Amino acid sequence: MRLHFYGGMLAGPFLLIAAITGLLYTFTPQLDPIVFRDELKVDQVGDAPLPMSEQIARAMAAHPEGEVTSIRPPSAPDETTQVVMAAPDVPTDYSRTVFVDPYNGEVRGALTTYGQWLPIRAWFDEFHRNLHLGEYGRNYSELAASWMWVVALGGLALWIGYRARTKKLRRLAVPDREKSGRTRTLSWHGSVGLLVVAGLLGLSITGLTWSRYAGESISDLRTSLSWTTPSVNTVLSGETPSDTGASHHDSGAEPAAAAALTPEQALRGVDRVLETADTAGLQRPMWLYPPTAAGEGWRVEENKRRAPTRSDAITVDPGSGQITDRVDFASWPLIAKMTNWTIDMHMGILFGIVNQIVLALLMIGFITVIIRGYIMWWQRRPTRHRRLPRAPRRGALSELKPIEALVLIVVIAAIGWYVPLFGWSLGAFVVIDAAVGLLRPRNSHTGPRQTA
Repeated sequence: MRLHFYGGMLAGPFLLIAAITGLLYTFTPQLDPIVFRDELKVDQVGDAPLPMSEQIARAMAAHPEGEVTSIRPPSAPDETTQVVMAAPDVPTDYSRTVFVDPYNGEVRGALTTYGQWLPIRAWFDEFHRNLHLGEYGRNYSELAASWMWVVALGGLALWIGYRARTKKLRRLAVPDREKSGRTRTLSWHGSVGLLVVAGLLGLSITGLTWSRYAGESISDLRTSLSWTTPSVNTVLSGETPSDTGASHHDSGAEPAAAAALTPEQALRGVDRVLETADTAGLQRPMWLYPPTAAGEGWRVEENKRRAPTRSDAITVDPGSGQITDRVDFASWPLIAKMTNWTIDMHMGILFGIVNQIVLALLMIGFITVIIRGYIMWWQRRPTRHRRLPRAPRRGALSELKPIEALVLIVVIAAIGWYVPLFGWSLGAFVVIDAAVGLLRPRNSHTGPRQTA
């Protein structure tokens, strides 16, 4: 009870911010296509598109400051081609995407993008991830994800126990509307919490996978268990790239003495590469990644993230047009597939608008649970004295058997090792809480046992 109380009180503000920014993010997928329609759509569908090399040349002529890093051919007849560039005047981790009419070569515009996200979605994505505070800001979202599952599971156990004691197990998901005061608030807090707990656990786990500190532990675990996402070998000599669990931003191993390519050399053979990808059965949306060093081939990847997903990938020799390596999504390890799917669910992509609606309802429910938690705390304040409400009593750990206490401490320490922000914040709480307990008079640090 004390862990749930302090987890909710101290991590609550971070959880609330994460829930609100996540709720805002769920509304963005439909905004970019509306706001940036001129860049994304052509005015008139032509008879046949220009060669991809010509489209890229038009983009490079309009933006000579950039170096092409990837190309997204149109997925529909009325879409533009997206030429993604690294440019010195864009923020770190961002790109300049140039939009080209595939039929007449007109450059429709250029936008600063983050991965596949256009500006609006990219802004809200970063707002949710780090509040636009850079690497330092990522600590907030990792702290929220680190505590979310602890608070959710603790609350679930307390709510089930409370309903069992009051002989209302059949009403776990039904609030006591006939009650008033703190009892009514508690019933809404518990019943709504029960409805969102599964979703919160999923968001917590997936959020930790790309977090700053816990993400490293998860990546190491996946690598040791061979659960990493497979990637094609881009080295034309056939050497096997090192297994780094690389995402689509990595291009596999390269020879130690590989020579860098000029932009013109890197883009050589793009028309042949695209023809090979289409002939090989890869479907759009797809992305083409040019080689970065001599001896490498083009990497072509499907990137359909809505169910049913498609993520087949090939390496193409730009000189001969031959496929030198292929990794189909069907051959991915199950855990790699599940990681891919759950992350896309977290981002509201996998099931489209339905996914967005479910996430929005989940965040709204979670926000009400957090707010009611603070309301319950305030409703416990003494009415005759102007003092803050007491916290649940100390000493529960000492009531366990020694072996039980030892197991609990070892488990929490292990979790804290792999989820550092949880471990550090919990350790700070224990130290401060113990100090406060020692400094206060004994008759003031034992309050009535809480029921929930």
